[in-house]
Amino acid sequence: MELPGGVVVWAITHHETLQQLLNDPRVGKNAQLWNTFREGRLPEGWPLLNFVTVPGMTTADGEDHKRLRGLVTQAFTPRRIAALQPRIEQLTSDLLDDVAQLEGDFDLREHFAYPLPMQVIGELLGLALAQQDELHELSDTMVSSSATPAAAIAAQQGLFALLASVVAEKRARPGDDLTTDLIAAREETDRLSEQELVGTLLLMLVAGHETTLNLITNAVRALLAHPEQLRLVLDGKVSWATVVEETLRYDSPVGQFPLRYAIEDIEVGNVLIRRGEALIASYAAAGRDSGHHPEADRFDLTRAPAKHLSLGHGPHFCLGAGLARLEAETALRELFGRFPGLSLAPGEAPEPIGSFISNGVRELRVQR
Repeated sequence: MELPGGVVVWAITHHETLQQLLNDPRVGKNAQLWNTFREGRLPEGWPLLNFVTVPGMTTADGEDHKRLRGLVTQAFTPRRIAALQPRIEQLTSDLLDDVAQLEGDFDLREHFAYPLPMQVIGELLGLALAQQDELHELSDTMVSSSATPAAAIAAQQGLFALLASVVAEKRARPGDDLTTDLIAAREETDRLSEQELVGTLLLMLVAGHETTLNLITNAVRALLAHPEQLRLVLDGKVSWATVVEETLRYDSPVGQFPLRYAIEDIEVGNVLIRRGEALIASYAAAGRDSGHHPEADRFDLTRAPAKHLSLGHGPHFCLGAGLARLEAETALRELFGRFPGLSLAPGEAPEPIGSFISNGVRELRVQR
């Protein structure tokens, strides 16, 4: 597969192969393992450079990964997530009150699917509302594959600068939020470098809202495009949790995630992946693998439960999976409870996001 700048990597698209490699100790995430990076052969201004080198869980292996993951795990325990439910329900209700005031058709992504997870992760991190919107715009550009190299680099630099300013603010005025907790871990136990602190905040920000934003949008789009499936849920024959899991399989919110690297030669089927070559996890393709999911291209809420990989697998399984599921289930239940006659607005099919990382549509116009 060719990434921006003509960088070639292996795309892992089959479910079983991807599951195996996500948990394979012969595959690492530190860019120093990558021949192309280590030998200085990346194009100048390569837009994904900071994405694959930012210090944090997504680029760490072994004990470093365990250390970083352990610091964040406290924010996503089942008990802490359950405690967030009343706040998520309140935010959902408030947003639907605003939606009810809109006239004509409207963009569900902009007015509902985006602000809900952004406000939830923003409050967890202690971000001001103005910071949340700016960070969203910058992260959108960072994961875009259509942005120019200059725009992608500017967005990455802007994200790091803004998050560094958030850290400075929280040092001066600590709060009851995860950013303050991470600063304490950095300064009291020296378990977190300054770069790792900012990198961890970046990961939580992007993963904490982009994934759930796409999940909610993709689920609504699939339900409205398959009214017979929606009727099953509205009639109580299947649960909203089932909708979320089938959407994760059918239309993964993360299309592909870069990068992993072969620590040694690995034989996959008839293909030899050489030491130092890069791999990209193709979650969306794995969800449509007909060898693992019968009639994989069909959105079917009655299919037998099948494991998907859309939230990762093994040591890098998404820490925020429980929160994303809770937000999506709450959003869908309350949205269709308030507007059971919701439908797609007439017009052309929604345009996909210009990104091979983020999998969704630029807007989803609907009408009540």
